[in-house]
Amino acid sequence: MTNILLVEDSRISRETIASRIACSPDYLLLASIENAANAEIACMNGKIGLILMDVCTADDESGLRAAASIKKHLPGIKIIIMTSMPEHSFLRKAQACGCDGFWYKEYGDAELLDVCGRVMAGEPVWPDDTPAIAVGGAVSRDFTERELAVLRELALGRRYDEIADDLGITSNTVKYHIKNLLQKTGYRSTLQLVVDAVDKKLILPKY
Repeated sequence: MTNILLVEDSRISRETIASRIACSPDYLLLASIENAANAEIACMNGKIGLILMDVCTADDESGLRAAASIKKHLPGIKIIIMTSMPEHSFLRKAQACGCDGFWYKEYGDAELLDVCGRVMAGEPVWPDDTPAIAVGGAVSRDFTERELAVLRELALGRRYDEIADDLGITSNTVKYHIKNLLQKTGYRSTLQLVVDAVDKKLILPKY
């Protein structure tokens, strides 16, 4: 039997996930916490085999940052990142952290226990793509990775020259990508673009 630590700040989600775990003889929900900052401490007793980690947790603590630290200090623990947010960078960041799987709560048709079983069997489990979100007259999958990176920088309040420095490109290239984003979405200003992207949770600057 695998002992699970659930890190989830939504009471409804915690109860729903706990009920799924309770239906399986293969898993035991050993602990449930709301704040990812406490996750590594909860693993120190050596009993946790699998963590179900939400990205956005209580007090704005990032599950991705917590996962990276746990994988560094306790690499034997399997971690599945969970989210209901379509933020485009979460999937890539979870892979970079060394996590073992990813589960969208509200997108796709993957069952949580199936993902858990595959991960515990040693299979990396990743969605084929991020959810498609409408932004203006475009869909998020219409944007290139570089355009999304520029959009994230804009959402962080960066100036064009700062974006250029952060991404290692020229200011003219930044302007080129912004022009393409505006053309694809039909927006007249970067403010409209950023507001919609953040409102749709395609970009979540805190995480």
